[in-house]
Amino acid sequence: MASAAEGGREAAAAAGRRYWRWSKADFFPEPSFRSWRAYGGALLSTGPRLRDRITSRSSEAVEAGTLLAQSENPLRRCLTWVDLAFLGFGSVVGSGVFVLTGQEARFDAGPAVPLAYAAAGFSALLSSFCYAELATEIPSAGGSFSYLRVELGDLAAFIAAGNILLEAVVGAAGLGRSWTSYLAALIGRDSDALRIHVPELADGFNLLDPIAVVVLCATSALAVTGARLTSTINSAASVVGIAIIAFVLGGGFAHFDPANLGPSFFPFGAAGVFRAAAVVYWSYTGFDMVATMAEETKNPGRDVPLGLISSMSAITAVYCAMSLALVGMQRYSEIDANAAYSVAFAAAGMRWARYVVALGALKGMTSGLLVGALGQARYTTQIARTHMIPPYFALVHPGTGTPIYATAAVTLGAACVALFSSLDVLASVSSISTLFIFALVAVALLVRRYYVAGATSPAQLRTFQAFLALIVFSSIGMSVYYNSGYARRWPGYVAFGALWVAGTAGLALRAKQQRAPKVYGVPLMPWLPAMSVATNLFLMGSLGSLAYMRFGICTAAMLVYYVLFGVHATYDMAHSEDQTASAANAAIDGGEHGKIVLV
Repeated sequence: MASAAEGGREAAAAAGRRYWRWSKADFFPEPSFRSWRAYGGALLSTGPRLRDRITSRSSEAVEAGTLLAQSENPLRRCLTWVDLAFLGFGSVVGSGVFVLTGQEARFDAGPAVPLAYAAAGFSALLSSFCYAELATEIPSAGGSFSYLRVELGDLAAFIAAGNILLEAVVGAAGLGRSWTSYLAALIGRDSDALRIHVPELADGFNLLDPIAVVVLCATSALAVTGARLTSTINSAASVVGIAIIAFVLGGGFAHFDPANLGPSFFPFGAAGVFRAAAVVYWSYTGFDMVATMAEETKNPGRDVPLGLISSMSAITAVYCAMSLALVGMQRYSEIDANAAYSVAFAAAGMRWARYVVALGALKGMTSGLLVGALGQARYTTQIARTHMIPPYFALVHPGTGTPIYATAAVTLGAACVALFSSLDVLASVSSISTLFIFALVAVALLVRRYYVAGATSPAQLRTFQAFLALIVFSSIGMSVYYNSGYARRWPGYVAFGALWVAGTAGLALRAKQQRAPKVYGVPLMPWLPAMSVATNLFLMGSLGSLAYMRFGICTAAMLVYYVLFGVHATYDMAHSEDQTASAANAAIDGGEHGKIVLV
């Protein structure tokens, strides 16, 4: 009771606080960090606290209700499904086809790069179905982070949170550097002409890009003015972008030469296509930003599925068509990896068109940065509301209704990365993080449909766990087998494919669904989520060992932070709200401390 009373006094005091403040209590308000002695005691209790956090689950009421008080001021509901569709279009198209198509056509897929986009788009569309259902059930600014906290627990959510923040920083940095490349093309210079070469630094990190830093700061400054204004600007810019895409398609196919698709359509083999698909998956990542806007959507139950699925379907078709136009205009071995479309039009005799394309690419990437700044800040806000990172970054400005501190934090990180790192380094890191999170979201949806704490019988739980494990392990096995020395032998594909089918059919026929969706449900359950798990894990396997090494180092650093800080902050936060959240949790299956049954 004392903790509840203390929390009430703190909430009351917060109402009178100024937004612009900076103190230790704003960053580390939890009891575990009040003194070195308290922190030492918390470290000694790491084992029990870690078990508590792993086995506990949040709830819809906590994610979309109780935690909002941590922001002190609300995000404003002002968006419709049309806004969401344009936000999805604006964030994805600018950050995809203009950035990575040239690189992947040149070095990985060759003329088959449209197939890479089709494969990645199919996987992304499966993920968008999963996101659509979860966003209607849990309309929180946290997106995938909130979904995983409810269904898989704090540890899984934290690992996802770290990768979400990594994706946010790396994705924005990659766009910022591509912006510089296209600006150089617009003024008729080499793609690296506006960067500063520092030979003392390692390759991939020795071309400094101050222009990218300026662009990142400018778009983030606009994003903090408000979601409504940002959405309006993005919608207007998207109309211009659609016109430029129509021009690219018309001009590209007018100069289409089938001979450019030869002599081999697969110069790097099928492995090159899947490797390219894993990298260009980054170009679809903007769609998950739409899910983070659910808290600011007027009718999330209707608007989020419409906005997500309509934008993703259109974007996949656009990507395939535009990439085909590129490899038809210019032989893949001659494509400029940094500013592909501008240089291709110049090579086709339309030198003036390169300026139109470069301007369109700049517009698209600016829209991507603008919408990304919105979504990334909302991810960060929800993560901070749970105290996994300091709650200072959860504060929403009373005037703008936006999380200024969260936006500034992500922008600062992206600016530092953009200043040094090249696009190929950034793309591989971002893609593996994105694929990992999307696979976890699909697993979370299956857990949500087939397991309810306190209601699912032990026998049903064991059945579900067995078939889910079969789906995951067969998907991993297929990916590993394809990338092994036995890739040309068909028995492995038959074996792993049969295991995946057995696992998914087992869920469909033997495991009973424990929960029905309230508004929107993924069709063909459990086949679509299971396919999403398989495609995301398969594409992860197509990335190189260097991407896994970077991913492993980043994840290890995240886990060290979690053990030293995150687990103690979230433990204090969860237990300080036991009294105030218990009534809300009682009304919903699986509250904040509804434990998973360990079988």
